[in-house]
Amino acid sequence: MKKKKVAIFDVDGTIFRGSLLIELVEVLIERGIFKVEARRLYQDEKFRWLDRKGDYENYINAVVASFMKNLKGVTYGDFKDAADTVVARYHDRTYRYTRDLVIELRRKGYYLLAVSHSPKGIVDSFCKRLGFNKIYGMFYELGPSDRFTGTVSDAHLIHNKGTILRRAILKENLTLSGSVGVGDTEGDIAFLELVDKPICFNPNKKLFTYAKRLGWKVVVERKDVIYKL
Repeated sequence: MKKKKVAIFDVDGTIFRGSLLIELVEVLIERGIFKVEARRLYQDEKFRWLDRKGDYENYINAVVASFMKNLKGVTYGDFKDAADTVVARYHDRTYRYTRDLVIELRRKGYYLLAVSHSPKGIVDSFCKRLGFNKIYGMFYELGPSDRFTGTVSDAHLIHNKGTILRRAILKENLTLSGSVGVGDTEGDIAFLELVDKPICFNPNKKLFTYAKRLGWKVVVERKDVIYKL
């Protein structure tokens, strides 16, 4: 059987204009599933980021810590309802460049992979609307009565996006010939190094520096203008 070309995309900040995890935590607080105190764990870092006195990595790490601290004991049903609410509210909050690229590659017959460090339960819902063939996200363990234990399953796999791509190549009969990869942070370098056409979209400083050294394509979308650097 002929092998399909593959395109792999990061999701948060690359397709979605924001973080699915952040929006999920906010809805969980809004619904009283997480206590309001959960917001206090990342609020300072959020304001430091908005005021450009801190960096986004510290902010998102604080959100992850809050999510992990408060997830234990939450039912899957409550989590899924909150995730569905986020996707219903924000499914159109995408970047024009990456949204159109997904449509173009799907039309050309590419096998589309989405990889995110947001929970798989919300990444699935968001990316299926866009036509992705395979979706990877953080998988959280469920215990008795379908309640989360607060433990991440197979963390070693999801944290290395290059490993995920290699695994998909073997399992799905794909080829790296003509492959495309799109990411926005240094965490995406592991798969960008593997593809034929790496695209650094709205990259952070670490990825931008790496991309310029290797001559990778850099694309920035700002307001209604798309810049190719």
